[in-house]
Amino acid sequence: MTLAFPLALLLLPLPLLARLLLAGRAPAEAGLRVAPGAFAAALTARGGGDRVAGAVLLAAWVALVVALAGPQVAATRELVTASGREILLALDLSGSMLKEDFMLDGKPLSRLDAVKRVAARFVAARRGDRIGLVIFGDRAYVAQPPTFDVASVARAIDIAQIGISGRSTAISDGLGLATRRIMASDATTKVVVLLSDGMDTSGKVQAADVARLAASHGVRVHTIALGPEDLEGQPASRDAVDAVALREIAEVGGGTSFRVRGMEDLEAMAATLDKLEPNPMKRPPLRYWRPLWMWPGGAALVLLLLAAWRRT
Repeated sequence: MTLAFPLALLLLPLPLLARLLLAGRAPAEAGLRVAPGAFAAALTARGGGDRVAGAVLLAAWVALVVALAGPQVAATRELVTASGREILLALDLSGSMLKEDFMLDGKPLSRLDAVKRVAARFVAARRGDRIGLVIFGDRAYVAQPPTFDVASVARAIDIAQIGISGRSTAISDGLGLATRRIMASDATTKVVVLLSDGMDTSGKVQAADVARLAASHGVRVHTIALGPEDLEGQPASRDAVDAVALREIAEVGGGTSFRVRGMEDLEAMAATLDKLEPNPMKRPPLRYWRPLWMWPGGAALVLLLLAAWRRT
């Protein structure tokens, strides 16, 4: 703690100096003469009270001078400004996301729960970015419009449930809605992160064509292929992810494709994506002085009110 105006402390002995100066003056001639013992009892009764009142007034003066000196403490605050970046997450909520083929602390975990853990944490750390969420299954819809309130987007991810958008995988519809929404933005950097664990089963256009259109409008598309199996190794599997198609989407969309088979890959993906889209939070904090004068000032006010009450 420090003082903004330490020279104000020189006012502390002012009451003592005033008392010394006034004590040397001769008392004024009395206007009324009374017998010597007339008010002896009253003066004796008030003597202790005067000492208490004097102590209260002295304490009020000290508190007032301390307030004038401006006590303050050093503090820091994270300096978060708008980054000019807008990110839309396109999240696959098809029925296969319920499959429990991820492991966390030795326990099985569904693909959806695994994504929720990492995606919500990734979004919550993006303060300064404008984040939105598109959910798709049979059809796509905007679950959270782009906003600087990243905590609300993290909550939207956390409460997302399978079935609210159908159980198929319309990748092109989800990517198309996210692209159309972000193309209308005035952000200087526009990013779509597409996460899917399957193959496009109900889209009306090719997802790669949508990514190419996005890139032509300055939108960068990253893709995340989620799941231990892919169509290259398990072409007959119903729950295999079309990693090749998602890789092509990222290539034509000017982004990066991630292959995620487990929790370790998912954590590494979030860290790598954070490097590709740097977090504006990583800036030197703002250092400032937090004033504390209101505390001694308030104490002085209370003491003065107490002294006034004792005199009534």
